[in-house]
Amino acid sequence: MGGDERGAVQMSGPVAPLPSGRQHTLAAHGQELVVVEVGGGIRRYRAGGREVLDGYEPGSVCDGARGQPLAPWPNRLEDGSFEWRGRRLQAPLSEADARNAIHGLVRWSAWTLTGATDDTLVLGHRLHPQPGWDWTLDLEVTYSLGPAGLAVSTAATNLSREACPFGLGWHPYISAAGGSVDELRLTVPAATALRSDGRGLPAGRRPVAGTGEDFNAGRLVGADHLDVALTDLARQSDGRAVVTVEHPSGGVEPVRLWMDEPFRWVMVYTGDTLPDPDRRRRGLAVEPMTCPPNMLRSGEGMIVLEPGGRVEASWGIS
Repeated sequence: MGGDERGAVQMSGPVAPLPSGRQHTLAAHGQELVVVEVGGGIRRYRAGGREVLDGYEPGSVCDGARGQPLAPWPNRLEDGSFEWRGRRLQAPLSEADARNAIHGLVRWSAWTLTGATDDTLVLGHRLHPQPGWDWTLDLEVTYSLGPAGLAVSTAATNLSREACPFGLGWHPYISAAGGSVDELRLTVPAATALRSDGRGLPAGRRPVAGTGEDFNAGRLVGADHLDVALTDLARQSDGRAVVTVEHPSGGVEPVRLWMDEPFRWVMVYTGDTLPDPDRRRRGLAVEPMTCPPNMLRSGEGMIVLEPGGRVEASWGIS
């Protein structure tokens, strides 16, 4: 059943809280999941005794958005500003060097455990109005462990009196099993790549066919430095698009990350620009997104939630 896992901290006086807050552990079907209070994301996911995700330690601050939900927008917002129905909003520049606001507003907020069963954890967060954001949203994430693996369902409900723009993303890193992402074989069923400029903002599109961003047939990542948004995803009969990450050396089951229809984009990132050199290329970020970067400016992929409106999107790992 869902529990509260705390690291042992030796010190005089009160025990310091962990940097990621309360640790909620779920163990079922030969899997173990640890989700955290700060950001509401995944710190650890193991299956069959193997670290499936490249997470982080209990005593560490989450780096590189590992396992975090990204809302009410994923990726970058140019200059941290956008216009909505005749007014201009300005969010803090959380990627100051590039003059962008990145990955939304909930990554460092406290999320509350609102439900738990033998194979499910539910975390919630209410996003209140603040600089650059005028709306109240209820966010809820349901984590489930089943025989097929991990499923993550995110719901957003607009509690405001007016419609609001919304986008969602997630940022898990598939573990390279102690090696480098160079050794991974990647398959992404995408027809189109987004060009980006030096600030990581959209600068046009191109077909992936015949380029280094074509992973439709599956190939080694090798020395490629990837930080690319891909779309026009081929889907299975159940509406899911599936990204597959394999260890060609054998002995390790492939990881299949699936995403349902609201997730129309996926970002693939080899971690070359992470601040800590020791964390670079240790895991491959495969990021489901409902929209491309800069959605609040371009409007592309924008979900408009009317007052009381709700949207739900799911992804998972098998």
